[in-house]
Amino acid sequence: MQFLFPTFLWSLLAVSIPIAIHLFNFRRTRRIYFSNVSLLKNVEMETSSFRRLKQYLILATRVLAIAALVLAFAQPYLPSQNKTGTNAQSVTSVYIDNSFSMQNEDNNQRYLDIATGKIDQLLTLFRNATRLQLLTNDFSPDEQQLTTTDRVKDRLTTLKLSHTPRSLPSIYKRQSNLMARYTGSGKNQLFWFSDFQKSTSGDLANLKIDSLNKLYLVPVQTTASQNVYVDSVWLNTPFVREFQNNILYVRVSNAGNNDVKNLVVKLFLDDVQVSTAPVSLAPKGSATTAFNFNVRGKGFKRGRVTFDDLPITFDNEYFFVLNASPLIRVVHFSGQSNPARAVENVYANDSLFTFRSLNASNADVGLLKQADLVVLESLERVEGTLRTEIENFVKKGGSVLVIPPSNPDVVSYGSLLAALGIGGLVERPSNEGIPLANPERNSPFFSDVFEQSVRQENLELPIVKPVWQWQPSGAKILNLRSGDVFLSQSSLQRGKVYVIANPLTDSFGSFAQNALFVPVMYKIAAQSVREQRTAYSFDENTITLTVPEAPQNTVFKLKKGKIELIPVQRLNGNQLTLEMPKSNQLGTDQEMESGYYELQKEGQILQLLAFNHDNLESQLDYFSPSELRQLFNNQPNVQVFDNVADGDFIKEFQKQNIGLSLWKYFLWAALAFLLAEILIIRFVK
Repeated sequence: MQFLFPTFLWSLLAVSIPIAIHLFNFRRTRRIYFSNVSLLKNVEMETSSFRRLKQYLILATRVLAIAALVLAFAQPYLPSQNKTGTNAQSVTSVYIDNSFSMQNEDNNQRYLDIATGKIDQLLTLFRNATRLQLLTNDFSPDEQQLTTTDRVKDRLTTLKLSHTPRSLPSIYKRQSNLMARYTGSGKNQLFWFSDFQKSTSGDLANLKIDSLNKLYLVPVQTTASQNVYVDSVWLNTPFVREFQNNILYVRVSNAGNNDVKNLVVKLFLDDVQVSTAPVSLAPKGSATTAFNFNVRGKGFKRGRVTFDDLPITFDNEYFFVLNASPLIRVVHFSGQSNPARAVENVYANDSLFTFRSLNASNADVGLLKQADLVVLESLERVEGTLRTEIENFVKKGGSVLVIPPSNPDVVSYGSLLAALGIGGLVERPSNEGIPLANPERNSPFFSDVFEQSVRQENLELPIVKPVWQWQPSGAKILNLRSGDVFLSQSSLQRGKVYVIANPLTDSFGSFAQNALFVPVMYKIAAQSVREQRTAYSFDENTITLTVPEAPQNTVFKLKKGKIELIPVQRLNGNQLTLEMPKSNQLGTDQEMESGYYELQKEGQILQLLAFNHDNLESQLDYFSPSELRQLFNNQPNVQVFDNVADGDFIKEFQKQNIGLSLWKYFLWAALAFLLAEILIIRFVK
């Protein structure tokens, strides 16, 4: 027989109290003489030997009652056959997975609630323990200190789901850090209550558990049920225009093993339902559906895709933000002799654009910081400050369209284009006109330019007179019938560079008067918009946003209702990098909920951002108990239980690791001895 709390055995010294009282009452009797005994009451006579026996019996019951009570508090037990069983005097660390995947259900009971109930039962085996740790995915500071059984039970009643999933190696590291500070009198024991989701568990094959610790894996799972989630959302165009037909594509995936038929997916814009579509999904399959919609008014639109899918509901809504009809800022630098007004005629007469045309000789290059597209047309040469600013503009994400003059300075332009990643610029005589080749209508550039009905028809293409040729480093948008490039698109870091082969004046061809010219110029402008992402994930470590120029000490905030967050941030020019906070970095009254967050600077709303939970939590693939045993088969100090819902986990754990607990029997024995004492005093005459 062994004891969970052997220090209580010192209380056996308390048996000296009834012994001392017994010896005090056993004084030798004295004889007292009376002159007249006739008035004394007759008393029953008893022999001194019988009286002594009665006192010994009372003493024995009292001593045994105290001893049994002390042994009950010491919690004696018969040790199990497992010699590496638990020890209540060492550190006991319990991890409960409170990620969103624990929202799944077994017999209409959430995994999280099942795990909470089993931990509450487990704590009955450590009733008076003071070296306990309850660890969750929150990683809060309170979890890095030892506590008592009662406080752990109190925390279990207030446990919530966490938006930050943790890998199991990081959980073990967290537990090891605590045990390094608090060494127990024996081996420490660790418990993991989790569904052991494969997408978030991390690398378990290379996880080595210290031989001084005993790890118990308790799977809380059942057969994978249905779960549908939104994989991604995207537009068919770089931006949304008001009062025009727009198309939104939604990709939906099924993580379950059952067919999903005719699931109704709804699209909301500014809390108004604008479209629905039925979706059918095969097991582990995906499907893409398209929504047609129109918007009224410019600015940010709050989008939401939703459907009804049980039991996992945290991913039944997907939030996104659309920026309707954003102003495209075009800055036009022209040479001194530029009679053509083709560029101005396209961009200056549409409310979608803000257009400024300046002479390059006295232009303010500071305008580039606020531009989306810069058009360099008929400049004799590009050098000095303008060239430096153009290079920086492209590297930061801007777009440049280069239209040559009639007699280009090949040396100056060749140096500029080489800095922008385009080489091989050579001058070409422009005596003969060459017709354009038919555009590749299936290319991404022309994906939404041609109507489906005219995709196979021949176009009336212009005849042009190129003044130079080059070796494009990117895509050829338009070609000459001779095979040479006429219009190309290249990329440099985050920016784009477009180069055209001839001026837009009538003497160099009819491209500016052709029906193809306007859609090509619109497409160049549309692709120059620094596209804002429609949505972000909480699990991204950092996000980068383009903001107006601001001082380095400017503080940016994320605000949603009463929640106000100041993430760790870095500002480099107009590029703002935010580090997304984890659950342990939030206040007690803060919670990262999916939805819309305002990016604010000094109370001014700069952007509207949509955040969703990562779809890793939506996957329904789990490590089975047999797979876990295989992963830890070379570590005898790791014990894997079968599903916690199968049978009585607590009895099985006690049988295998604690043994037969005897404290109840000793408590009943103490009560029996006290009852025996009363009976002896009352009835033994």
